[in-house]
Amino acid sequence: MARSRFDICLDEVLRHEGGFANHPSDPGGATNLGITRKTLARWRNISPWWALGVDQVKALGRGEAARIYRSLYWERANATRLPPGLDLAVFDFAVNSGPDRAIKLLQRELGVLADGWIGPLTLAAIGSRNVAALVNALCDRRMNFLNRLSTFATFGKGWSARVAAIRKAALAMADSVPLTPTKPDWSQTMAILAGYRTYIIAAFMLLAGLSQMLGIDLPSLEGSSAGQLIMEALAVIFLRQGLKGDISRA
Repeated sequence: MARSRFDICLDEVLRHEGGFANHPSDPGGATNLGITRKTLARWRNISPWWALGVDQVKALGRGEAARIYRSLYWERANATRLPPGLDLAVFDFAVNSGPDRAIKLLQRELGVLADGWIGPLTLAAIGSRNVAALVNALCDRRMNFLNRLSTFATFGKGWSARVAAIRKAALAMADSVPLTPTKPDWSQTMAILAGYRTYIIAAFMLLAGLSQMLGIDLPSLEGSSAGQLIMEALAVIFLRQGLKGDISRA
């Protein structure tokens, strides 16, 4: 059975994370398989996080670590939707420096809103770019970020080697996938439009009312006065806004 992209990328990540470590200069503190003590405590709903013993970090197994990686990093970065190679580059960056930072730096490279969430707009921008070029650009941005950290003097050599290795592996993955034209995801587009359907109808009614006021009759709307159309359009818009407000406060 073919292995999933998550499993393949996790192997690469764990190749660099190693086993248990408790370096005094590491802000993450006690770490095992790349999972810090604080992350493990939050995953297990232990509060405060320091109530989790260091021995529990040391005893962490790969199975639980994989579930943490999938939930907090892979799925958070929507990596399943990313092309091979870029999925690894984003995933490893997210593990090393946080999903929010990894995603925002990718979005800045793409020139889209850096909101920290990979959705339809970010995916569409990715689809129009060369994957290998994106991998290189993201790894460059990652190195620029790491170079500015105060702990670079202590960990910089290891970080640089890790980014270089991830870059190499990600580029190999990207090169192994044949280029195929991407089909637009019309289901997502229609879902977005559906959310604005009420406003579209209201805007049409408003336009029709204004047209009648200017002496332009629309055959499909004969029998409705300009004032009636305008008032109904405004009523629809305000009703929609009121419903949204009620729902958000529920």
